[in-house]
Amino acid sequence: MSGNYTSIQNQNATGSVPTAPDPPGQVSVKFNESTLQTFPPSAPHGKIAGGSGPPRDADDTFSKPASGSSEQPSASWLKVFTIAAYQPYFDVDTSDILERIKDSLLPFRGTFNEKTASNPDLYGPFWICTTLIFVSASIGTFVAYLARRISHKDWYYDIRLLTWSASLLYAYAVFVPISLYIILKYLSAPLGFVQLVCLYGYSLFIFIPAVFLSMIPVEMFRWVVASVAGFISAMFVASNMRTHIMSAGERWFWIVAGIFLLQLGLSIVLEFYLFSSTI
Repeated sequence: MSGNYTSIQNQNATGSVPTAPDPPGQVSVKFNESTLQTFPPSAPHGKIAGGSGPPRDADDTFSKPASGSSEQPSASWLKVFTIAAYQPYFDVDTSDILERIKDSLLPFRGTFNEKTASNPDLYGPFWICTTLIFVSASIGTFVAYLARRISHKDWYYDIRLLTWSASLLYAYAVFVPISLYIILKYLSAPLGFVQLVCLYGYSLFIFIPAVFLSMIPVEMFRWVVASVAGFISAMFVASNMRTHIMSAGERWFWIVAGIFLLQLGLSIVLEFYLFSSTI
């Protein structure tokens, strides 16, 4: 229609339209094919589902001192007051917890410390101890209630059973590892404090099924259950500590024997104060 346009050749009519040449004096820009990022990332960080850590473009103004500032980094011991310091000890999954519980029921292996040396956790010990507190308090209260009802006596809830069991078990799971850690440090046979808490925490698991079996109203049977649970728990701790304490010299036998008797004494205390109600 106008002389400014050229006709399209027949051989180019079918298929793609040919690229128009660039006008003189202009530079063509070509875009390479980009690789799109996949969301969410395919590679997980750690065992806990979800992103671990802040996004890459997070503002870290408050985490780093300004340039030229005289502010010094916090002392390393202050990290114990931060949540980030305890996060690695809760980075476990269900298979890890079940495997460690199974090891606590097989006390003669003595390989628990070696298996958990690279990744001791506090998640399992905390929930095992907490579960044992509430289970023992609730079942002890239930057995006492049945005993009162059958005897046609008035029953009242004793909150001291819960507070007493919580004080006993939490104190045992914390202060016994602290004392043992100091002793091992003195004997130049150190073992990590978190490893000791992990060991003692899992050693309490056997008492959870023992508490349920204590509902059977036969005093002799309850003593057998408490004795078996105490022996398994004590043997589990003693067998795992033996290899570390043997390096302390000839006194290792008495230390292991004290650990065994202390754990066995815990089962006797639980039998007297938690399993002693009769129907």
